[in-house]
Amino acid sequence: MAGATISEVHVVAAHDGEAELRITLDFGNGGQSVVTLDEFATRALMTSCGATSAEQLIGVDWAHVRDALIAASGRFAEAAA
Repeated sequence: MAGATISEVHVVAAHDGEAELRITLDFGNGGQSVVTLDEFATRALMTSCGATSAEQLIGVDWAHVRDALIAASGRFAEAAA
């Protein structure tokens, strides 16, 4: 995924009515991927980027998204332990 950056961000409603962040990643080869982040992952992403609004995430490297998803999934492993 070298060269992938966030190109779009949208606040959307999840099936349970909670807000989620849907981001689009643009790749250097012209490809795109859409990733949806729950509240926990969104908070982790915003914090790691020092962003105070979703629009400030435009242009951010995909590694921040990866790390936010890892942090979000890790909270379930901690709860099970």
